[in-house]
Amino acid sequence: MTHHSRDNPLFFLTVPAPCPYLDGLEEQKIFTHLSGEGAVSLNNLLTEGGFRRSQSVIYRPACNGCSACISTRVLAEEFTPSKSFSRVLKANADLIGEERECRATSEQYSLFRDYLATRHADGGMADMSAHDFAMMIEDTRIETMVVEYRKHGPDSTWTGRGEGKLYAVALIDILNNGLSMVYSFFSPEDAARSLGTFLILDHIARARRRGLRHLYLGYWVAGSRKMAYKARFLPQERLTLDGWQRVP
Repeated sequence: MTHHSRDNPLFFLTVPAPCPYLDGLEEQKIFTHLSGEGAVSLNNLLTEGGFRRSQSVIYRPACNGCSACISTRVLAEEFTPSKSFSRVLKANADLIGEERECRATSEQYSLFRDYLATRHADGGMADMSAHDFAMMIEDTRIETMVVEYRKHGPDSTWTGRGEGKLYAVALIDILNNGLSMVYSFFSPEDAARSLGTFLILDHIARARRRGLRHLYLGYWVAGSRKMAYKARFLPQERLTLDGWQRVP
């Protein structure tokens, strides 16, 4: 009988499926499970190698004949907001993000459903139940946090918490060398705030305050409108066959 050490992860390959980013192509992913005492170190190692976490699974594209998905991370320590980014920060200056433990709430799920219905009604997450959502938030073997955004209140300076309506939520992994934006969603009724952009800008600042060099944004896909926004956050590094390369 062959025995497999728990310290050496097994990797698996998914069956081909339609690519969600480029029409007419198929995607495959290589993945393994994050479990046991080595989950934290494995997550750090594989994230540095271009993998992404989803619950207790960490994966990266392994598509036949295509390498369009490129891992991207912002150089947080060197980032300076452009004029347009500064306007987004100003538009959201009344919001405060509270870092919380990973516990799903009905309020989060309601916002999540509104976000999907407006932005991704035909996406792969459209049928997620409240249980599925709770698993996305809570099923983690590593250091992870949820950041909830609400308006500043009279006591926010002391408590670090906002009040009233929930505007946005970000699920974030805390790594040795950066923060990784696992998933985020926000109020579809507040388009003028550019909340998606604001969440990235806010987490660049959070990484810098923690003394972390990078903010991982996941995959940038050339030719995909869905992923084009990631190229705006400069300077950044993209993972190539020769390692992480700075852009610009």
